[in-house]
Amino acid sequence: MEEDQQNPILKEGFLVKRGHVVHNWKARWFVLKPDKLLYYKYDGGKRDSCQRGRIMLTDCKISCPFLEYDNRPLVFKLQTKSSAEYFLEACSREERDQWAADIGAAVEKLRPADSPTPSQSKTTGHRSLQLHNVSLNQVVDSMYDVHSGIKLTSHNEQGNSYSNCFSGSAVVDWLVFNQLALTRVEAVTLSSAVLEEGFLRPVGLRSVEAQRSHGLSEQFLDDSTALYSFSENFKKRGSVKAETSLSAMELSGKVLKRGYLLKQDDISPVGGFSLRGCLVSALDDNGVPSGVKGKVQGNLLKIITQFDTHYYIQAPSKQEKMDWIEAIRGQS
Repeated sequence: MEEDQQNPILKEGFLVKRGHVVHNWKARWFVLKPDKLLYYKYDGGKRDSCQRGRIMLTDCKISCPFLEYDNRPLVFKLQTKSSAEYFLEACSREERDQWAADIGAAVEKLRPADSPTPSQSKTTGHRSLQLHNVSLNQVVDSMYDVHSGIKLTSHNEQGNSYSNCFSGSAVVDWLVFNQLALTRVEAVTLSSAVLEEGFLRPVGLRSVEAQRSHGLSEQFLDDSTALYSFSENFKKRGSVKAETSLSAMELSGKVLKRGYLLKQDDISPVGGFSLRGCLVSALDDNGVPSGVKGKVQGNLLKIITQFDTHYYIQAPSKQEKMDWIEAIRGQS
């Protein structure tokens, strides 16, 4: 009991971890303690009692976001004092950032009182962001780069479809990861300047309203539901990462009525997957999650199978979503 009080659990939950030898991704249950991060096998909705590994946090370095995996934008990286690297994936940007913040707070508490923090060493040098020393043209050129720039995708906002755009949080992630800004606050400041100079334009109700009603420092939103795109003048250089296919809504003409109807053609299932050992969680209703294709938003749940296959499923209502999650957990 005394040991538990001295080494309490600060946070726990499941993350998807990349293997060290075989680089496959498997769900693990993580337990954050003041000096270490423990992880366990998570099977059948239960945490295995046998510890699978530990990550010591003394002098640990955190990279969040870590965007080197194109199809996994929710990864963050831990590098230990011995240079061992761990790649962990969360279910949402909010969850990823919260894990990184909680782990970072634990790391800071382990640091000797007379030791400068990484944030102090960065901000006291010449790397602190000064907009008058930043070439916005170079920033936007980098954002537009075919190999390493921001990926353009389709999004859905309140029933409207937008193609070849990106969210505000994706821009902030990209700027921080590419070290064009040191913090998310600096990234928002830089993004606001890019927006003010006309390199970017707001797309959708959320971002348009923010630009119309807020001051310069608050016009750009670090939010997965605020959408932006490159300006039309900038696109004349040639689109490098634009989607080439039109969405179904764009091809369908004027929409006269929309809604859900049930149609029965065949009672045979068109697909399926095993729930044995799977993980299921509810996703926040704050835009289309990364990794989801199509025009879906709201009442989403995510299922990760024991083979690390990810499924996103949309329920017709919040109550239906919670009922499905409870039923799936009862079978997994």
